Amino acid sequence: MHDDRSIVEHRLRRVLEERVRPALYSASVPLSVGRWDAPGEPVPVAEGLAAPYAPAAAGEAWGPAWGTSWFRLTGRVPEEWAGRTVEAVLDLGFERMSPGFQSEGLVYRADGEAVKGLHPRNDWVRIGDRVAGGEEVELYVEAAANPVLNGQRPTYEGDRLTSGDAPLYRLNRLDLAVFEPAVWELIQDLEVLRGLMEQLSADDARRHEILRALERALDALDIDDVPGTAEGARAEVAAVLAAPAHASAHRLSAVGHAHIDSAWLWPLRETVRKVARTCANMTALMDEHPEFVFAMSQAQQLAWIKEHRPEVFARVKEKIAAGQFVPVGGMWVESDTNMVGGEAMARQFLYGKRFFLEEFGIETEEVWLPDSFGYTAAMPQLVKLAGAKWFLTQKISWSQTNAFPHHTFWWEGIDGTRVFTHFPPVDTYNSELSGRELAHAARNYREKGRGSRSLVPFGHGDGGGGATREMLARAARCRDLEGSPRVAIERPAAFFEQAHEEYADAAPVWVGELYLELHRGTYTSQAKTKQGNRFSESLLREAELWAATAAIRVPEYAYPYEELERLWKTVLLHQFHDILPGSSIAWVHREARETYARVHAELRDIVDGAQRALAGPGSDEIVFNGAPHARNGVPAGGAARAVTGRAVEGIEGVEGMEAGAVSAVERPGGGWVLANGVLRAEIDGRGLLVSAYDLRARREALAPGRAANLLQLHPDLPNFWDAWDIDAFYRHRVTDLTEVEELRLIADGPDAATVEVRRAFGNSTVTQVVTLREDSATLEIAADIDWHEKEKILKAAFPLDVKADRSAAETQFGHVHRPTHTNTSWEAAKFEICAHRWIQVEEPGWGAALVNDSTYGHDVTRDVRADGGQTTTVRLSLLRAPRYPDPETDQGRHRLRYGLALGAGTLDAVREGHWINLPERTVPGSRAVEPLVGVDNDAVVVEAVKLAEDRGGDVVVRLYEAAGGRASATLTAGFPVAEAYATDLLERPLADAPPYAVTEGGRVAVALRPFQILTLRLSPRRA
Repeated sequence: MHDDRSIVEHRLRRVLEERVRPALYSASVPLSVGRWDAPGEPVPVAEGLAAPYAPAAAGEAWGPAWGTSWFRLTGRVPEEWAGRTVEAVLDLGFERMSPGFQSEGLVYRADGEAVKGLHPRNDWVRIGDRVAGGEEVELYVEAAANPVLNGQRPTYEGDRLTSGDAPLYRLNRLDLAVFEPAVWELIQDLEVLRGLMEQLSADDARRHEILRALERALDALDIDDVPGTAEGARAEVAAVLAAPAHASAHRLSAVGHAHIDSAWLWPLRETVRKVARTCANMTALMDEHPEFVFAMSQAQQLAWIKEHRPEVFARVKEKIAAGQFVPVGGMWVESDTNMVGGEAMARQFLYGKRFFLEEFGIETEEVWLPDSFGYTAAMPQLVKLAGAKWFLTQKISWSQTNAFPHHTFWWEGIDGTRVFTHFPPVDTYNSELSGRELAHAARNYREKGRGSRSLVPFGHGDGGGGATREMLARAARCRDLEGSPRVAIERPAAFFEQAHEEYADAAPVWVGELYLELHRGTYTSQAKTKQGNRFSESLLREAELWAATAAIRVPEYAYPYEELERLWKTVLLHQFHDILPGSSIAWVHREARETYARVHAELRDIVDGAQRALAGPGSDEIVFNGAPHARNGVPAGGAARAVTGRAVEGIEGVEGMEAGAVSAVERPGGGWVLANGVLRAEIDGRGLLVSAYDLRARREALAPGRAANLLQLHPDLPNFWDAWDIDAFYRHRVTDLTEVEELRLIADGPDAATVEVRRAFGNSTVTQVVTLREDSATLEIAADIDWHEKEKILKAAFPLDVKADRSAAETQFGHVHRPTHTNTSWEAAKFEICAHRWIQVEEPGWGAALVNDSTYGHDVTRDVRADGGQTTTVRLSLLRAPRYPDPETDQGRHRLRYGLALGAGTLDAVREGHWINLPERTVPGSRAVEPLVGVDNDAVVVEAVKLAEDRGGDVVVRLYEAAGGRASATLTAGFPVAEAYATDLLERPLADAPPYAVTEGGRVAVALRPFQILTLRLSPRRA
């Protein structure tokens, strides 16, 4: 038989696009249009509805970037349309290929009720199925002129302060139209069969069976009367659509979804409206399709519509009660998980899950993070402690180098906790349920022969919009269709329960972090956003610690519950995976800087108020130590009278510490030698560190002939995704910044010795202040950088004389080890890595750590020298300068602090990392403050001390084992304790954990496994 496949396929494409789709609406009349352009920012709905509208018409230009226009649409259904299905077709000037990334609208009735959202793939509003002739129509559209910014090109449209005022859009079609249901159903039939056919092998009989049925349907269709012949064409494909799937067909659990970035190529205020549009869309779709299930994460987004769109929230709540709208995830936002601090990760779950419980009575069991840029190895334990059972993500499928070997597996964290995890093999969280996507999911699934099912999130996402009626039609046709995976719309929990039952015993185990081999630049981009987050986390720790201590010790002090919760939620919001990673537009980061400044000021006020209440009246200097380790004679979490000392002068951000015998002498050939009996540091005439000698261990830390604290500048133009990516070839070119403009000694002891180094490079300058303090094994560096480079990355290098085959980097509640070698492609792909407050390398008997106050990006490399020794070079990534999506990323002044700690083991690194992030604070007063909680083993670190969220007055203490081994400790409470018991992250008693014994003096003995997180709730003994 002759092969005419391509002829039939081309015929199908043309007839479908040029004849069938245009016949969806058989008659139309234009709506009358009124227009009002809101001045400035969006206005409340009532104001928009009552605004003075001026006449407008299709074809008009509208919408400068970030502007809002309101359109009033009125009309009358023609008498001859009586009994027909009528829709309003509202095309605001959409480009069909970019839903969620351009203009959008929300449709209202005259009474302010939200109807549904509008976007390029969803531009209709149903007026009625059997309308009455002469029916009056009145609709209002709140239209957002969001600029198209997803083109990967530098643009100043990403901030309303720098965007242009020219109209971006032109009204297209604003009509009432007769909707032809038979034509719509025919479109869905043809689309599903074409998509399936194209995925089947050319030698598969099923492909040819579908081809011939499609050919018969085209023959039955009169292209001059598509509505009149659509049913006849459908009859020709009915049999192939009714053929059941094979018994072994892959099973897909389809879950409606709209991944809405809480900020990205739009500001936070626009996300509030995106959420309202999407939720209005989804609840309207549920009315028409009771089988439809839609999952939505991010408690913050639901809290937004509760506040800003209560009528939409009421509809959401109704559908949640009906089981169609399903809250998932249990986190406040879909946060980054690489850089978020340990306590902040715990609070993501605390506030997220608590919102779902309080608002809907739902205990979410799945953690839903499809789009974050890699996943911390601490996550499995946090998932379990949050009361969840499952974990879902998609992003690892984006990895550049290695294909992840599993789709359903047990993920084991650093402490040994395992969580049942799924990566949807469809490789998207924005599926349209196309034939290509369904076939890819079935082919791609890596657990064949052991498991048989996967999950597919479907719906327009990123910018929102959600599922469409067309997607539901595809799901219905593919429920049991030969040649296709079986598709069932169901709740995520149903998938996880079935997959777990089918596969749990045989599922493979992945141990450690889920490192994304992409988007490594997000550890560094937008340094001030990252610094704002780190400082906020540290201040929140202090605010809770001192406020809890004051609330227990000072009768008149009131714990600031509302303020702390509000501030925590603000910080958690800004940990969203396009804000904290630095991959949002300029507007987002400008607002983030402003927000962090307000947060920091408010938290400092809380800290100061609590400390003054504790210190009492008087003029003595009372030194407060908020770190989890004793410092300068002040216990952890306590305060004592200050010992007279002299502060170091230098650039802003260098904290003064206590006095000691520190010397500074001129170095032959230029520079200075700083020493304190513990460490001797030599800074040469170039201002570089050429020796760091550990006097206790009698060994040099730096590799022979190498200089440390060396600033290095690389070109940084990745192939794609500027703010997101660092590509390995950036290392091919490097400029060492060795020229010095000024080198001077600015403090020469006895308490500290400090050398200032000034450099200029390109269009930028840097001033480094290098300080050695009393009895300290850490050389501190404060860098004041006025940064004006473009498409460059600045690193600080420390070549160490250490034979280290792996590095240890702090992560949440512990640390992760990563190889320094590149034996396999998996190790080679980790050429840029994330660390929190410290990164450490060691050989048996000696190690060194780099600590920092706000840096996350690092790299560690190794070389063998001619003398046979190994140089392990640790570098901090200080600043980047990508141009998309913010063309001015990181331009301006930055103050960063870091330090080299000699002879540092893991616990030394933990201690020094906390110290550089939690400076001592001094207030006037008269009394010392004993710690509210103390622990007698440095391997057990107190992460948080606070009062319980239920406001019952209990003290909550979160501890973790920090060294990676087993640890026993005695926790001593500085108040009478009636009861002590372990809780989950929501501060609820753990079902399988009996109360702890409380001995005399408020002592509680604890034993922790490696990296275990323990949350203790201590009930004070009431009089």
